[in-house]
Amino acid sequence: GSGGGNEEIMNYENVISARQTLHDHLMWQAGLAGFNDEEMASVTILISYVDDDGYIKVPLEQIAEEEGLEILDLEEIIPFIHEFDPPGVGARNLKECLLVQAKHLEEDTNDLVQLINEHLKDLEKKNYPAIAKAMGLEMEDVIEMCKIIYSMDPKPGRAYLPQDTHFITPDVYVYKVGDEYMVALNEDGLPRLRISNLYKNVLKGGAANGANPEAQEYIQDKLRSALWLIKSIAQRQRTIYKVTESIVRHQRDFFDKGPAFIKPMILRDIANDIGMHESTVSRVTTNKYVHTPRGIFELKYFFNSGINKTDGDSLASESVKLKIKQLVGEEDPKNPLSDQKIVELLKKEGIKIARRTVAKYRDVLKILPSSKRKKYF
Repeated sequence: GSGGGNEEIMNYENVISARQTLHDHLMWQAGLAGFNDEEMASVTILISYVDDDGYIKVPLEQIAEEEGLEILDLEEIIPFIHEFDPPGVGARNLKECLLVQAKHLEEDTNDLVQLINEHLKDLEKKNYPAIAKAMGLEMEDVIEMCKIIYSMDPKPGRAYLPQDTHFITPDVYVYKVGDEYMVALNEDGLPRLRISNLYKNVLKGGAANGANPEAQEYIQDKLRSALWLIKSIAQRQRTIYKVTESIVRHQRDFFDKGPAFIKPMILRDIANDIGMHESTVSRVTTNKYVHTPRGIFELKYFFNSGINKTDGDSLASESVKLKIKQLVGEEDPKNPLSDQKIVELLKKEGIKIARRTVAKYRDVLKILPSSKRKKYF
């Protein structure tokens, strides 16, 4: 699968990059803030409730009750934590987080504070005209303030999260040699399995050496299991090899020209090609990665349904998604493309697709609807 790698090396690297945690950073600041012992006890407890995002989500009443403290003491301490770095830390919700960051700013922030306090919903919807109207301000002033808010960090604690890098070890490689593609299995990640000579000798010597017949039977049984395991791993490797070869044959255009040229292909296409069950193909392509000249892909990536084109050909859903991504990437941010407009543009390229399908692909691609993509600046 996608694990593998040299354990010792990996662990050593993890130790090297251990960064200061958010709690360490906050406790360090608390130590310099000149609190008395009693205050320090409350600060320490509050800091222990700060989550990975930098928020204190547990209600103060609950903290006071669980820790046997006075709620008033906690309420007095919270503003001090709000002075700590990173700005916004110790907030109870998004609004408070933004307000705390606004207080850290140099300039006069009355309007900004009012905007955060009263118009957060409109801000989330990017409904700037409504904010301007409600606050009796010019549109450009509202937009300036919104720019400031967008530059704030809604999750101030995130900068202190350990960076967990997951390395993918490919199970199979595809190389281009001349005009052909060669498939090679990655044998490194596999355990080297063989039967111990000790047991073979016990079986060979057998009764002649006075071996216990029950022990012999037991070893014989385990030997069969071990041989079966070795055989089935080899069998699975052969299947991965055959499946990859078949994928390369079916998706030649992808390998030659890139992701936009991926073809519609279902499990049955490969299963029929190599004479195996679809369920087998499905099993060996899940969580198995192939290293290709085009990058590393999960084998499952190559299977996708088709969208019929007006000229009778069919196009892989992956390449339709790619086209949608491209169209949105090239749109005018002040006048983003609606889903209907995308349908019309795709139709011009001979791709017939329903609006709800565009919306579905957009969601998969994590692209916001056009109303939320509109940029005023």
